[in-house]
Amino acid sequence: GTFKGLHTKELLSCLRFGMILFILSEVCFFFSFFWAFFHSALAPTPELGCTWPPTAITPINAFSVPLLNTAVLLGSGATVTWAHHSLTEGNGKEAKQALALTILLGVYFTYLQVGEYQEAPFTIADSVYGS
Repeated sequence: GTFKGLHTKELLSCLRFGMILFILSEVCFFFSFFWAFFHSALAPTPELGCTWPPTAITPINAFSVPLLNTAVLLGSGATVTWAHHSLTEGNGKEAKQALALTILLGVYFTYLQVGEYQEAPFTIADSVYGS
């Protein structure tokens, strides 16, 4: 802020430690999702019918819309990286094009997600599988 990036060594150390704690909290957050999934999938409870996926749940084919969504997300990551590099090189027109394409890919991803949620044969209320 006021020092234009020229911070004291103590403040730089605190900033670095804060970022490390933030990244560690994100790792723990995602680890908990994987733990919950594997706990439910590898040791299903009697409430779930002792099977995975739970009884009466038809899973979505991972090679249809989910695979397309993955490709769209990877593409949007590539276009935002393209925009970043264009900005660092001072090419504003190319950066605007890349950002516009990134926004279009984001809208397309959201459209696909809404369609997938509406057509899914289960909801968040259908046991742990729906979440």
